Amino acid sequence: MRQNKVGEQRWFSLFGHFNLLIILLSTSLCAQSFQDFKKVPIKTLTQTKDVKDINYVSYLKQQWEEYKSLDALKLYKKSKPSTVFSVKEKKIIPVGPKIHVKLPKSKKSISTTMEKKEPKEGIEFDFYGAKVSFIDSQSIKNIRYFPHNQEGIIKFFQEMLESDYILNLKKLESIKENLVLNDWGLKLLVEHLAKQIYTNEDEVKLFSWFILNKMGYDVKLGLIDRRVVLMYYSEKVIYETPYFNFVGKNYYALNYDTNDKLKRVYSYANSFPQASKAIDLTLNKLPHFPLQSKMKTISFKEFGERYTFSYEYNQNLIDFMSTYPQANAEVFFNTPIEERTYLGLASGIKKYVDAKHSSVGINFVLHLVQKSFQYKTDKLQFGRQKMMFAQEVLYYDMSDCDDRSVLFASLVKKLFDINTIGLVFSKHMSTALYIPMEGDSVTLGKKRFVIADPSEVNANIGESMSNHRAGQVKKFIILQKEY
Repeated sequence: MRQNKVGEQRWFSLFGHFNLLIILLSTSLCAQSFQDFKKVPIKTLTQTKDVKDINYVSYLKQQWEEYKSLDALKLYKKSKPSTVFSVKEKKIIPVGPKIHVKLPKSKKSISTTMEKKEPKEGIEFDFYGAKVSFIDSQSIKNIRYFPHNQEGIIKFFQEMLESDYILNLKKLESIKENLVLNDWGLKLLVEHLAKQIYTNEDEVKLFSWFILNKMGYDVKLGLIDRRVVLMYYSEKVIYETPYFNFVGKNYYALNYDTNDKLKRVYSYANSFPQASKAIDLTLNKLPHFPLQSKMKTISFKEFGERYTFSYEYNQNLIDFMSTYPQANAEVFFNTPIEERTYLGLASGIKKYVDAKHSSVGINFVLHLVQKSFQYKTDKLQFGRQKMMFAQEVLYYDMSDCDDRSVLFASLVKKLFDINTIGLVFSKHMSTALYIPMEGDSVTLGKKRFVIADPSEVNANIGESMSNHRAGQVKKFIILQKEY
C-alpha cells in the first residue's frame, strides 16, 4: 500500500479486492457439508442480503479520514490533597428526633440462573463466578484480520455476516438478562467471549465491534499503525479516557487512558444502521453474580472507645467493579451497596445509634467513614485516578475524598433516608445533608444543605475541610431518591 511523506497509510478504493472476496466466500460456503448448512438458521443465511449490511460494506470501502483525539477530561482541575488533617475530637450537640435504624428482614438471595443444568456448548468459561457457554463456531473461528488495514476490516465484517453469529448473539442477550448485566457488563461479556475465540488482540476488538453494533450499540472502529482501536459512544462524560468527536457525538477509547499516546485514528463518520445506543455506565442494579463469600472487619476509635464492624461481601462483584472506567460521579454515588454487605455493617451501626438523637447518629457514621480507612490518593494507591463504588471502599483499606464521599452518602441515604448531595471542589470532594442543623452550608435551589466532610478526621457535621468552603463548590452531584 502507498505511503505519504510521513509514512501514514492512504486509503484507496477496494472495489477490486471486494469482488474477489465475494468469490472466495462463495466458494467457502459451497464447500460446507449439508449437515453444517442445516445447522445455520434461515435468518442467518439471509443476512448478507440485508440492504443495510450491503450498503454499510460499501460505505466502509470509501476513503477513511484522520480524526484527532481530544484531551482526556479530568474531574478535578488540580491534584487532590495527598494527606488530610485531624481536628480535635468534640462531641456534637444532640438535636433532632431519636433514631431507629430499620434493617432488611433477611439477606436477598442472589439469582444464579446460570448454574442451572443447561446443554453445554463448545465454548465454556467463567464470567465472574458464572459458568457460561456458547457455540464453538468454526465459521467464526476461521475469520482473520488480514491484511492489517482497511481491506482486512471489510473482509472481517463481510465474513462475520456470512457466519452463524446470530446464535451467539441470542445467547449474549439471554445471559445479560439472567445476570442482570448493565451495558458495561455486556461489553465485558462480549470481550470475554471474543478472547475465547481469538488470541489476536485486533481480532478480539473486531469481533466485539461487529457484535455490539449488531446489538444496537454505537461503537466505532479506527486504525492507527495498522492496529485496531474501538471507540464507544457515550452521552455522559467518561473521565481520564481519550475520546474523539464524530458528527457532534463523543466516542471514548475505553481500552486506553491518559498514559496512552493515542493522538489520532483513521476512521469513518457514519455509524452502523440501527446502532444508535450509547453505552450507559449506570449501575442502579448490581449484577447477579454467584457468591464468592469473603469477610471484612473494620474499626475506629472515638473518645477512648473502639467500635468494630464485620460484614460479608462477594469477591466476584469486587472483581467486576475493579474494571470500571472513570464514569461521571453520579454513577458511583447512585450505585447501591450489596445487600449482604449493608446488612452486616448496618447491624453494627444500629447497636450504637438506636435511640440517639439524629445529629449524634449521623455524626457517628461520618466518623466511621473518616477513621476506619487510611487516607491515600488514587494515584498513590492505583497509579491512576480511580473513583470507587461504596462497595469497593468497604473492600479496600485505603481511600481518598471522593471514595469516602460516595460511601458516606450511600450509608446516610440508606440508614436514615436523608436527602444527600455530593460537592465537587477544584481538588476535593465532600457531601452535604438536607437537615436543619447549624454550620457551614450550601444552597441548591431553595434548599439549604449542611456540609458533612467524610475526609477530615474528627470533623463534625457543619464543619468544612480547610480551604474548601461552600463558595468554592464547582459542581453538585444529585443522588436519586431510590436506588
